[in-house]
This record gives sequence, structure tokens and C-alpha cells, in this order.
Amino acid sequence: MLIRHAKAEDPEAKVDHDRSLSERGRADADAAGRWMREQGIAPDLVLCSTAARTRETWAGIVEASKLGTVVEHDPRIYNAPAQRLLGVVREADPDAITLVMVGHAPGLPDLAATLQDGEGDEDVQERLAEGFPTCTVAVLNVDTDWADVAPRAARLRTVYTPRG
Repeated sequence: MLIRHAKAEDPEAKVDHDRSLSERGRADADAAGRWMREQGIAPDLVLCSTAARTRETWAGIVEASKLGTVVEHDPRIYNAPAQRLLGVVREADPDAITLVMVGHAPGLPDLAATLQDGEGDEDVQERLAEGFPTCTVAVLNVDTDWADVAPRAARLRTVYTPRG
């Protein structure tokens, strides 16, 4: 799963890395958590950017979903391009079955586009192509070890955006 952080405060309010979620962001993280619970999605490992808005997004999702798991805060995820994010995924614990990455645009949406194989439900493909707003969740299935994940190696299962 790839999750873009929820809506954050005005970028002029704080240093970018320290920006917290806005009221809407907190509501969207709550909605995403409830959606994950309804979908029966239970991650084994979460790789999260060190930015305040990503940590708060995941905390809001956990609060609403009641799904707790191991979280690794990785500074390499902060505003990283897709290629670096792919490297982080490849280093994930091989015992993790369901992996979540919480990060930023444009790297995370680019990673989703890079990984997906273009097969599957056309409506879901179109939703991904239309954009990756804040708090969007992309669920992709891979049939390989994390160390072997490569471009076009994942089937896009669904895309969820709380407001959309």
C-alpha cells in the first residue's frame, strides 16, 4: 500500500518537515483508517517518512482502524523520488506480507505509476491516472519478494481517496 500524507498546514506556517495536519487532514486520515478496517487490510510493516504530516497521517489511520503494527520512520522517504522509494521497498523485512509506505508527492504517486503493470480494472487504472490527492491510498499486489520488486511488477487493486 502506498499512502500519500493527508492535508497539511499552510506551507508558510512552519518549516516543511515540521508541518502538521490540518483539520481536514485529520478527518481524511480518520476516514482512510475506517476504510482500511472495512477492507480488512492489516499491514505487517509500515515504512513512514519522518515528516510530521506523514507520522500524524499514520497515527490517525491507526486510531480509526485500530490496526497497530511495526512502524519504521525512514528519513529516506521524505520528499524522495520514486527510484529511491523503490530502493526502500526492496530493503523491507522479507517476512512482511502487507507493507505500507506513507510518503509524499510526487515520489509516491510516481512509484505507484511505476510499479503497476497496467492490467486489471480499467476504472481503478483511470483513478490512479487522474491524480493522487492528499490521503490517497493505492493498494497494489506483488507476487515476488520485496527485494525483487521492479517496475511493472504489481497489479493495482484499488485506489481510495477519502474525499473522492
